[in-house]
Amino acid sequence: MSPTTEYQHPLMAAYWKQLDTRFPQVEEVFEDVMAEALAVLTREGIDAYLEAARVIGKLGRGVEPMLAFMEEWPSTAKAVGESALPSVMALIQRLQKSPNGKAITPFLQTLAPVARRLQSQELLQHYLDITLDLKARTTGSIHGHHTTFPSPGLPEFFAQAPALLGQLTLSGLRNWVEYGIRNYRSHPERQKDYFSLQSADARAVLQRERHGTLLVDVERKLDLYLRGLWQDSDQLVPYSTAFDEIRKPVPYYDKLGIRLPDVYDDAGDISGLDRYRAALAHIVGHRRWSEAQIADNWSPFQRMAVEFFEDCRIETLLIREYPGLRRLFLALHPKPVENACDPETTSCLRHRMAMLSRALLDPDHGYADADLNDTVARFHAAMSEGASSTREIAALALSYVAKTRRQSDQFARVHFDDTVVDYRDDNRQLWKFIEAGDEEEAFDAQRKIEPGEEIRGLPPRHYPEWDYSSQTYRPDWASVYEALHPSGNAADIDRLLAKHGALAKRLKKMLDLLKPQDKVRIRYQEEGSELDLDVAIRSLIDFKGGATPDPRINMSHRTDGRDIAVMLLLDLSESLNDKAAGSDQTILELSQEAVSLLAWAIEKLGDPFAIAGFHSNTRHDVRYLHIKGYGEHFDDDVKARLAAMEAGYSTRMGAAMRHAAHYLAARPADKKLMLVLTDGRPSDVDTHDERLLVEDARQAAKELDQQGIFTYCISLDPKADEYVGDIFGRQFTVIDHIERLPERLPQLFMALTK
Repeated sequence: MSPTTEYQHPLMAAYWKQLDTRFPQVEEVFEDVMAEALAVLTREGIDAYLEAARVIGKLGRGVEPMLAFMEEWPSTAKAVGESALPSVMALIQRLQKSPNGKAITPFLQTLAPVARRLQSQELLQHYLDITLDLKARTTGSIHGHHTTFPSPGLPEFFAQAPALLGQLTLSGLRNWVEYGIRNYRSHPERQKDYFSLQSADARAVLQRERHGTLLVDVERKLDLYLRGLWQDSDQLVPYSTAFDEIRKPVPYYDKLGIRLPDVYDDAGDISGLDRYRAALAHIVGHRRWSEAQIADNWSPFQRMAVEFFEDCRIETLLIREYPGLRRLFLALHPKPVENACDPETTSCLRHRMAMLSRALLDPDHGYADADLNDTVARFHAAMSEGASSTREIAALALSYVAKTRRQSDQFARVHFDDTVVDYRDDNRQLWKFIEAGDEEEAFDAQRKIEPGEEIRGLPPRHYPEWDYSSQTYRPDWASVYEALHPSGNAADIDRLLAKHGALAKRLKKMLDLLKPQDKVRIRYQEEGSELDLDVAIRSLIDFKGGATPDPRINMSHRTDGRDIAVMLLLDLSESLNDKAAGSDQTILELSQEAVSLLAWAIEKLGDPFAIAGFHSNTRHDVRYLHIKGYGEHFDDDVKARLAAMEAGYSTRMGAAMRHAAHYLAARPADKKLMLVLTDGRPSDVDTHDERLLVEDARQAAKELDQQGIFTYCISLDPKADEYVGDIFGRQFTVIDHIERLPERLPQLFMALTK
């Protein structure tokens, strides 16, 4: 006990003596923490609390762990019970006896918020077990020495634990931790980045394990909902809601697509899927009926009022079209209590607008305010004459703001409770500005992009990548940027085709054998293009004879054609710039000739086909370049892109195959063929394990097979036998004499599509 410490209350003096510490920092807060402890803990709990604090203070790790325990334990005990203390102390002792003693402080600093999230001793024990597993499997030894080094990720994990448990169940937390251990056990810096939520895959796995409905899981359903019910379509782009604790983003739409949360939890009886449907319906309504207004001379308060009114106009029109939406909107719309906001001390403008919004949609709102009810009546009168307009409703909104304005609306303290309608978008498209000023937000302003930062084209699409060592996918690992291939001179391709005129003549004879044959007659049809005379006569005889005649007296025709869709995927990596063995041309030039001949041949056959090239510069930058789309003919535009083909960077084949399959799988064809033309092993500059991308490409080929896509590889690498069979099985051909590629490629295609 410090000689200067004197406590008037004998009990407090006894407690201080029992604590047996000389840390002045503890002395400063002792009475406060004891007051909190005495309000929560039993007499036995107080003794255990002081003894535990004394032990922690003697660990030799300074005052911080002792202070953290004394401040955090009363709240922890209140949440999970004081009987959890032995388990907590057991973990501390195990950390102390290992190289992980420095992790004790962050563990204790976050113990109370973790306990408040878990709310039971049993769940807290599961959390401690997860912690011990992480410690045991990431604390390493130095080979050849009797020394160990601490877990790099353990302190970071403790620091992030409250945030993680705010988004994950314990099962999800265990899966998230397991992924980090499995993939980064032997990489200290990467491990720290993962457990501190700094790495992209840490956040990606977190999203996968979060409860609720993930946008990625229902994207197809929502796309069908958008197209079928609303006759609208756009790309659905997710944004994360996991990491912005101050201002949660809300749905919106811009030139790049409709932006929606990556996950929606159920809201009462409303499923996450229905929340997505409500948000989409609201956005569709704005796209259909709202008109942008010039906002330069309107105050922020006026614009907010207009937005509330316009949102209600849009939803009124949506409900007219589909009345069932009223139940959905009202279930998700807050219902503010009429007198919940004190106008004498607080700005109540948001509260008034939320009440009005509710009243405009809910006939049974029950609000008594005279101005509110008068405005509701005027709104419905305006809507009864048709769809009204944004301008007309804006005038009504401004009238209401002027009528109900209070001096307190300017107060800094704003009432937010039950005022956020989270399925509505942020209305950024409702405003346009003539002059740029302090109130303008340049939502669509072009940001300066440094070279290599982003490729011109669509936003990236993220794909998983197979990790053969752990036999699991790394979610959202590879970022694929797609864009239209630059154009060159189409006449260059015409000259190449003329160069191979003799070969084209031979190919034409083969093509004639593969072309769709004449029409095939289909008989015995109740409806058809013409009468089947033989059947009709027999039916007439049956009718005359009193028997039931056969009604199938017509016939139709179909073309005995090919029902096949083709994707030609070209490896455009740097190695294509090498000279082909035995030729004065580069591999790229020979590939260009071969692809031109093949495209000409497929065009003659009439099969729908697309051509795309790819290369990569790490997993963050996989470039996918459209050369020909399914809706295009082999015309000068396509030829111009072929003429401009360039090679560079590396070969991250698996990501490119998955992206190509995204387009091929959508084709309505009985047979789907992906031809991969490459000159080397899958590789990239950020991958040092030669097997990794080979195994990923193999897994991608399996995925495509499960989708009904037949993959076939044409390799120009003389050493391809070492690996190509591992990827494509028996579905490959190695062309040793590359100079024969222009001849062999069309022939291989025809052989594959007989």
